[in-house]
Amino acid sequence: MPHSLPLLPYQPSELADRLLAGGQRILLCGETGIGKSTLTAELARIIVSHGLTCSCITADPGSPGFGLPGTVSLGQWQEAGWRVLAFEALCTLDAGRFRLPLITAVNRLTNQAPPGLLLIDAPGVIRGIAGSELLTGMVELLNIDTVLMLGRQSKQVPLLNELLALPVCVMAVHAHPEARRPGKKARTRNRTRTWRAYLDTSHEKTLNLSYIRLIGAPPPVDVPDAWPGRQCAFIDADRTVAIGEIVALQSGKLNVRLPAASATTDVLLVRDARTEKSGLLGSAEPFSSSALQYLPPTDALPYPTTNYSGGPRPVAKLNGAYAALVNGVFDDPLLHLRLRQQQRSLLFDLGDSGRLPARIAHQISDVFISHAHIDHIGGFLWLLRSRVGDFPACRLFGPPGLIGHIQGLISGFLWDRIGMTGPAFEIAEVHGDQLKQARIQAGFQDREDLPEIRVTDGLLVDDPLFSVRTITLDHGTPVQAYAFESKAKLNVDQDALKAHGLSAGPWLNRLKQCLAEGDKEAQILLPDHTSRKAAELGARLVTVTPGEKLVYATDLADTEANRSALTALARNADILFCESTFLEADREQARRTGHLTTKACGRIATAADVRQLVPFHFSRRYETNPETVYQELTDACSRVVMPPRDSLQDIRKQA
Repeated sequence: MPHSLPLLPYQPSELADRLLAGGQRILLCGETGIGKSTLTAELARIIVSHGLTCSCITADPGSPGFGLPGTVSLGQWQEAGWRVLAFEALCTLDAGRFRLPLITAVNRLTNQAPPGLLLIDAPGVIRGIAGSELLTGMVELLNIDTVLMLGRQSKQVPLLNELLALPVCVMAVHAHPEARRPGKKARTRNRTRTWRAYLDTSHEKTLNLSYIRLIGAPPPVDVPDAWPGRQCAFIDADRTVAIGEIVALQSGKLNVRLPAASATTDVLLVRDARTEKSGLLGSAEPFSSSALQYLPPTDALPYPTTNYSGGPRPVAKLNGAYAALVNGVFDDPLLHLRLRQQQRSLLFDLGDSGRLPARIAHQISDVFISHAHIDHIGGFLWLLRSRVGDFPACRLFGPPGLIGHIQGLISGFLWDRIGMTGPAFEIAEVHGDQLKQARIQAGFQDREDLPEIRVTDGLLVDDPLFSVRTITLDHGTPVQAYAFESKAKLNVDQDALKAHGLSAGPWLNRLKQCLAEGDKEAQILLPDHTSRKAAELGARLVTVTPGEKLVYATDLADTEANRSALTALARNADILFCESTFLEADREQARRTGHLTTKACGRIATAADVRQLVPFHFSRRYETNPETVYQELTDACSRVVMPPRDSLQDIRKQA
């Protein structure tokens, strides 16, 4: 009995001849990135050129050769490549963990394969019990005639003992010399691109969870935070009817994003494939039986007070920042955006600021004011007093008249003892596409008028880390809404760098700079003194972490113009902080005062297709019954961020 397998050369034409002389079902195995999908396509092209039929089942849900991630697909080779005939949803990217569902799904597809040669592109799981069970299980259950294992001369053939024990023809083939294992980030990026393209024409459907039977490995229904982004599939008698993505689970209602005209059934398959907040499709982290809250560092939280009465105080976590609604949903609007690892803060509105530590005031670089009503600007006195000292000028942005308001507040005090340490502010008023600017420093009688600046598409700040845009809305007075967008991060995939035999160096910084500036044709000098285009190197070596978008809007009338403008600004935002001042029953009061109702707020968020809606600026008349406000909001929008139920009960008791 042999104890090794010789590696055959990588010659697809000769391999095709060997396979045609054997049975009808061929299993291609090997580690991830060794070239199974490429060889499968080459073999299919050669076989079809002989006038024969060739089909393939791509059985790696994490990196499928064709079809959708999270599935296994049956395809037939045609001139343009693989044409998908059928697919089975797994709702997981982990072939090793869910190997039994994978094998049974592949088996169902084999029964649908047309007559002719069938190639099965196996997952890249080749180690341990998972690799052994996948190999032997697929060979036995799928009636495999030939196993083709790809390997490298420098390594032992994977699963050698299992291969030698199989009662079928086994061939070991040398991998293509240019085959490289892609980095984890590159695989994630590729699968995400495919999944997002699939959902581009999707719509949202709301289902009653009481009428649905959940199968697979769904998270508990009492952990709603574990559901958004999960890949899901509707099943009918072991047949996949539709596959989509869960948007939210709230109050027993499941909101699912599905392609247009997709059917649904009463059986829903859910496992661990999930689109995370970063927008990348991966495997969900294990959940606990009770929801966990991720608390930001203490310098991002307001001071605790015994007389606090502002209601729920949402804190949102972004990739590089925390956003805390300092005074809760009932008190003065003030959103504190803390840029992590930057010792820098931004404020949106300046309501009562007494709950913020004074050290935060020293690190505020920009303040974005919606308008100058006292509950939105009254906290300026805290900022003014806290910044006495040697600090750079703080920038303030807002509607027409802001310069005069700030000048009036500063002029209301005597500044005879501060010398040159008076706090300085650079104020910019938004006048359409022009910024009217002035510099004011406490202790100096005259303000300094600065040159006006023209703005494009409302762009106020274009920082290396983020940008801020604005639009003007109507509240009986001009009101500014703002969109904060963090810049995408470019990261070098160290695995890919190593796989291409390249060493790190200053050339990587130039590569990232060229990609960030959009100069994809730039030639990058490599350590071996050769040059390649930035676009080519970027595709192979660089992963992109998308930026995130947060929109802040408050005090706006429910008009068509306001709805249209805010919907456009908030389009596809990750988080929308939006006022929801009155219940629908009080819409006449909302009309008189120029505010939104719960329904109007929810409809704007839904129309903008935001990922999460954080409502705030509730009327005090509802502080004894905040549940009613949230109930109306969730009826109007499936993306509402709900506070824990016990916190709402505590608020009612305090009120």
